[in-house]
Amino acid sequence: MQTYYSDLLVIGAGLAGERVACEAAQNGFKASCLSIVPARRSHSSAAQGGMQAALGNCAKGEGDCTDVHFIDTVKGSDWGCDQEVARLFADTAPIEMRRLAHWGVPWNRVVPGKSFFFKGGEKFEKYEKEENEGLITARSFGGTAKWRTCYTSDGTGHAVMCTMDNRCAELGIDVFDKKEAISLIHDGETCMGAVVRCLRTGELEVHLAKATAICTGGFGRIYKATTNAVICDGGGHILAHETGVVPIGNPESIQFHPTGIVPTDILVTEGCRGDGGTLLDVNEERFMHIYEPEKAELASRDVVSRRMTEHMRAGKGVKSAYGEHLWLDIRHLGDKHISTKLREVDEICHHFLGVNPRTELIPVRPTQHYTMAGIRTNKDGAVYGLKGLYSAGEAACWDMHGFNRLGGNSLAETVVAGGIIGAKIVEFLKGYETKFDTKAINLEIKRQKERIHDITHGRNGKLNVYEVRNEMQEALMKGCFVFRNKEGLEECVSTLQGTMEKARQVGLVSDGAGPNHELAAAMKLEGQVRLAICIAQAALMRTESRGSHNREDYPERNDAKWLNRTLAYWREGADMPELQYEDTTPLFELPPGDRGYGGGSIIPADEKYVKERTVKSPVTEIGKKK
Repeated sequence: MQTYYSDLLVIGAGLAGERVACEAAQNGFKASCLSIVPARRSHSSAAQGGMQAALGNCAKGEGDCTDVHFIDTVKGSDWGCDQEVARLFADTAPIEMRRLAHWGVPWNRVVPGKSFFFKGGEKFEKYEKEENEGLITARSFGGTAKWRTCYTSDGTGHAVMCTMDNRCAELGIDVFDKKEAISLIHDGETCMGAVVRCLRTGELEVHLAKATAICTGGFGRIYKATTNAVICDGGGHILAHETGVVPIGNPESIQFHPTGIVPTDILVTEGCRGDGGTLLDVNEERFMHIYEPEKAELASRDVVSRRMTEHMRAGKGVKSAYGEHLWLDIRHLGDKHISTKLREVDEICHHFLGVNPRTELIPVRPTQHYTMAGIRTNKDGAVYGLKGLYSAGEAACWDMHGFNRLGGNSLAETVVAGGIIGAKIVEFLKGYETKFDTKAINLEIKRQKERIHDITHGRNGKLNVYEVRNEMQEALMKGCFVFRNKEGLEECVSTLQGTMEKARQVGLVSDGAGPNHELAAAMKLEGQVRLAICIAQAALMRTESRGSHNREDYPERNDAKWLNRTLAYWREGADMPELQYEDTTPLFELPPGDRGYGGGSIIPADEKYVKERTVKSPVTEIGKKK
């Protein structure tokens, strides 16, 4: 069995993973990355719209600053985020965008003079200053006070991913593709690396490191309707969660994007609405301005998804063989705009729908998109429960998104958090030496070999992997989607408990040899069902509505009781998660208040509790004025 050694092992080679590795490598440490697919095919490449950073270069971004970005992020989270982390992010994002430009990202730039933009289907004029020519420009995204989303047409993720991968090559970082980590090596206190399965040969390997970082993205594929790639199946979360000492933070906090196309659920970017696209109903009439007079189509994603669902419930949806949907209209943006700034959307419509968005409407509906839930870390990215284990990006609950993230904040988070957490890992590695526990290593190798043998030989049963997985996905779609209630969640938890028993009894139709996808699915299935139960049980316990967590039977945001974060542990031998709670944030720069969109009433927190944790800052004063 081959064994690899490094100072830092990064599981996942998307933007967050490679950015963490770059920080370690440029400080003289040996870093290696593992990836299921070639790094440039990581799901980061699928991100279209852009990255938020308060540069204030374009006309509609004038007056923007990190304080305003911070306020938008906290309001977007529905006061569910760690405000220390949100501040770190907002302050660092402009630096990181300029660093990416230096590394080679071809950002769209300010073109001086008169130009036009659309808002709510109407055409407006703007004027870009001559002195700003060539600076990084921005587009509008939902839930923001200013235009601050830096972009490269609608292929931002692809452009930044290629640049980051080039940087890894320049720094001599080993990026191993077709490698899947199947378990962490640890002694209950310290992480020492991972047991890895080669997806080319099916052979097991050992990767040992002083520090390990999980950067595997989200776990949207446990839902049936999702914009996520097939590789976003929770593999990294399962590694951490099955240790029994690492919690999943805010598992009930799952984002649904308003514009997944029907029937494939492939995403068309928020940039469509940011650039002036509108949502239409069965009568081809706009409706978002009725629900949200100020923000309309550019309210936050949780709000737009909720309003779209409400509108379809009111009988205004478009009937189709694939279920109800609404329309996205970008026809008025014109051929030039669509062919340049929305060219990926154009290609998606052509190849997957047979639709020309210049002349036809795009069928869309809310679909699972992002997991604010993740491996719980502190503000340094250090995972709760295991020394030497870190996490960054969508895999982590860092927690700058709380109960809803703003579009453009997650793609920016990959590189911003990657840089910040990478620097903290460098601090950890300096002067740190360790001894690798050969007993722990050998026991874990033996355990994984036995697990694979049992699955491939049907020792635990012969249930079909994909049928059991489908049952899990259907349960979440029915009971834990945009709207939730007690009856639906109880049924969801009950169904998933039965699914758990089945997940422990799966076998293979194939022989499991070599690069076998069925085996990979079977090995993750029980861990996926655990994640699903955590989502449903945490949602059942949280008797309020906050951000993307919408309880129809508890419509108020309850700051008096639920201004906290869920921690879901899965102890060894348990059949249900152990839920614990911690304060949402250690301090408030922006005390809890009204978001300014989304409606709904608020049960206020105890005044003494808030006052004791509120610090004086420019944001506190801005918040009072607003």
